[in-house]
Amino acid sequence: MRRPSVMRGPGGPELFQLDREAREIAPGAVHVPDWLSLSEQQELVAAARLWCSGSARLRHQRMPGGGVMSVKSTVLGQSWPRYKVQQAGRPEALPERLGTLGVAGVSRAYGQDSPEAVAFEPTTAVVNFYDADARMGMHQDLDESGPDPIVSISLGDTCIFRLGNLEHRGRPYQDIELKSGDLLVFGRSSRWAFHGVPAVKAGTGDASLGMRNGGRINITVRSTRHDRR
Repeated sequence: MRRPSVMRGPGGPELFQLDREAREIAPGAVHVPDWLSLSEQQELVAAARLWCSGSARLRHQRMPGGGVMSVKSTVLGQSWPRYKVQQAGRPEALPERLGTLGVAGVSRAYGQDSPEAVAFEPTTAVVNFYDADARMGMHQDLDESGPDPIVSISLGDTCIFRLGNLEHRGRPYQDIELKSGDLLVFGRSSRWAFHGVPAVKAGTGDASLGMRNGGRINITVRSTRHDRR
């Protein structure tokens, strides 16, 4: 089903209408534009503000090599290997709303009766906040040992999402615009693909979302059930 979208300059007025439709951008990687309504986005932003507080507040994480990420992040739910030390003392329960969205996202991407939708048991969410200068380098999501897909939800400013190949960080890759309310699910053949965010389009988010200083929130819902000991 085709759904209308808008093109605008940074923080400026709408320029013209574009059709956006759900499509498989690579084998197993499905982009669903405008998956969440504006009211659903507003509710999720408000909820994220509460979830990302206290011991789960957003932080600039330190990478194994000693560098500090430009993106702020936190983890909700069960432990995730990359953040075990930083997230000590945080709640172990994944917010019910995110678990529901995770299952719904996999069902939307692959079908309600697909093996992935039937088996998906969300346990963990990584919340990333990008300001206008934040970036995410090309990487693979190797922290989970299982093949379960990753459900990615975008809120706020539009970003350029770069989906690469399975072998290395270079070409071939493709760039996709992820706008507020968009869903991206990558699993199956694309589960271990390199990916990153080379740019955020500042000022493109809807002011009614309540993000006072703009920016982009990305929530990725995951399953760590294969990692249980």
